[in-house]
Amino acid sequence: MKAFDLTGKVAIITGSSKGIGEAMALTLAEAGAKVVISSRKQEAVDAVAAAFKAQGLEAIGIACHVGDSDQRQALVEKTIAAYGRIDILINNAAINPIFGPVEDASEDAFDKIMNVNVKAVWHLSNLCLPYLKDGGGSIINISSVEGLHPGFGLGLYSVSKAAVLMLTKNQAKEWGRHGIRANAICPGLVKTKLSEALWQDEKLLHKLEKHLPLSRMAQPEEMTGLALLLASEAGSYMTGGVYTADGGYLIGG
Repeated sequence: MKAFDLTGKVAIITGSSKGIGEAMALTLAEAGAKVVISSRKQEAVDAVAAAFKAQGLEAIGIACHVGDSDQRQALVEKTIAAYGRIDILINNAAINPIFGPVEDASEDAFDKIMNVNVKAVWHLSNLCLPYLKDGGGSIINISSVEGLHPGFGLGLYSVSKAAVLMLTKNQAKEWGRHGIRANAICPGLVKTKLSEALWQDEKLLHKLEKHLPLSRMAQPEEMTGLALLLASEAGSYMTGGVYTADGGYLIGG
């Protein structure tokens, strides 16, 4: 199990005060990493960091709205001030403020989605690059199966997540010479606040689950195994990859 040991490593996980981000942060902390819990509200990240510390894990909370350039810069600076290094970056924070046909979306909604889901991933990765170079770090970008296969009502979200996949591949191609690995995880239907509109509608949920070979939605904890693999030496030869954890969504029921 030494290949999965993250002792001495520092990981930033955006959008980690709840859902998939929190679950991934916990798994990395349990593997020995010092984790930076980050989301928009300081109270929320402090609460998660305190819960981790109560379990004997190392964590700090740094508030950051990833849609804000200055806050992205501050997140990196505060992480360096606290821990002196960055080894792992998980770009997990994302939004989907609309559900419906692409023609009904406003320009403002388009801009918000692209700013948070794509631009923030690009810029925060760039800000972390000088530190990731030092130890041959790992970038894990959380995309979605919607970035691989379009559904209904999530058009702009799908476009943003498809962009994240190509960004990941370019990061892998360009930064491999620095020993940096970049990979993408594409979750399927997971019970989180982001997917609330889908799973709170029982009829819609039942319809979706009928088309899944595993016949159920996932819990956030079921995304963490891939994150640990890609963050650790166990995944040392994995870069530019797109990995799904979707209950078989892409092959259909």
